[in-house]
Amino acid sequence: MATFVDRVTLHLTAGNGGNGCVSVRREKFKPLAGPDGGNGGDGGDIVLVADPQVTTLLGYHRSPHRSSKNGQPGMGDMRSGVSGETLELPVPIGTVVHDEGGEVLADMTEPGMRVVVAPGGQGGLGNAALATTKRKAPGFALLGTPGWTGDVSLELKTIADVALVGFPSAGKSSLIAAISAAKPKIADYPFTTLTPNLGVVESGEVRFTVADVPGLIEGASEGKGLGLEFLRHVERCEALLHVIDCATLDPGRDPLSDLDVILGELERYPVPEGQTPLLERPQLVALNKVDVPEAAELAEFVTSELEDRRYRVFPISTASRAGLRELTFALAEVVEQARAARPAVPEQERIVLRPKAVNAKPFTVRAEGGEEHRFYRVRGEKPERWVVQTDFTNEEAIGYLADRLAKLGVEDGLFKAGAVAGSTVVIGGDGGMIFDWEPTLTSTAELITSARGTDSRVGGSSRPTRNERREDYFERMDAKAAARAELEQERIAGLWADDDEDGR
Repeated sequence: MATFVDRVTLHLTAGNGGNGCVSVRREKFKPLAGPDGGNGGDGGDIVLVADPQVTTLLGYHRSPHRSSKNGQPGMGDMRSGVSGETLELPVPIGTVVHDEGGEVLADMTEPGMRVVVAPGGQGGLGNAALATTKRKAPGFALLGTPGWTGDVSLELKTIADVALVGFPSAGKSSLIAAISAAKPKIADYPFTTLTPNLGVVESGEVRFTVADVPGLIEGASEGKGLGLEFLRHVERCEALLHVIDCATLDPGRDPLSDLDVILGELERYPVPEGQTPLLERPQLVALNKVDVPEAAELAEFVTSELEDRRYRVFPISTASRAGLRELTFALAEVVEQARAARPAVPEQERIVLRPKAVNAKPFTVRAEGGEEHRFYRVRGEKPERWVVQTDFTNEEAIGYLADRLAKLGVEDGLFKAGAVAGSTVVIGGDGGMIFDWEPTLTSTAELITSARGTDSRVGGSSRPTRNERREDYFERMDAKAAARAELEQERIAGLWADDDEDGR
């Protein structure tokens, strides 16, 4: 079973916002005392927190699905719903957060750093908050919006000053145990170390951290062995210490060939843009296991050649602790020089809040589907959120949505894009709300339909004048008199008779 995990994908679901409440206050002698529905609570956020006490992502490997609490719905008597609790997920320092597309969202390099990776939904307004002078008793409320749902990837890159690199069983774990208080697992077989180990070393007045990277083999940069999985932990180290086994019994291996293999793998490993290549960083060589006579002779033999390559060489023994003091002081010197050469941390820029531009478009309208199946898609933060907040089983809520869209200018935008009454309109992306557009009387569509340079609203009036109404009245009276005279002549001629006359 895995005991160390440095890469994991989290499936996150933030809390949904609570719905607003529709309620009317009832008092004695006053059964309808006004709306008193409260607002819904906001959904809980999901926040990543850099915690120095956490060293692995194993917990998220075992349970990658995480969700925060939903906001509670609003209640009557002006009581708002309780907001969902924020879910904090502690991660090790050095964790890089990626979105589903691979883009870096955050680099958790400082203790206590917090990043909201899944914001919760917004609570809906109750009918008390929606009341206005024109709509004194709304019979609807807004729904809560859903929280963010998606995946984020976590990648742990150990932050240390010095990285110990070398072949398996070269003695890296024994060295970090000898110079620090770390207690790594040590055994006499290859790939004993399956997880990077960190140790804190104090040498004089300098204090630095050392990372024991699992053993590398030839082809590690291409995925062989464990190297590819853990070479990323070398990226953030200031210096490299090559730990070479001078007492190996493997045929065909010697300190110089082992160093060449490791250097080749480090050269082929791509570091992120903006970082110093691995081979351009300070490097020291530790010839280990010189407590063995044959190893001591071999170390003495290869020291001069390594020094010719401009490496600082230290024969050491983790068993007898020979040479460890000199090695730690040399590492402290390298680390101190690297820290001094590191550019000063620039002063944090002030956060400037700038309002949105006055002419910034809150939405866009685009015709899609071609000539035969044309429809108009409306995209924008406000229109899409308003659609989600609308209860389409309530006609008053639908009317409120239409008023908001018209006030925002959506109808004018649709008309300018070529939409006519009955056109199909989609608000949102795939899965958005689809409806047939019917322009409201408050839009300026009637004005735009008139010919250019004219305004149908200020044209000639069709209302009849007083003289025209009088002439029309006299014409109707003359027509009635002529009709009565014609009927009288027909009666005298015997063409028809009244019922009363026939009955006498």
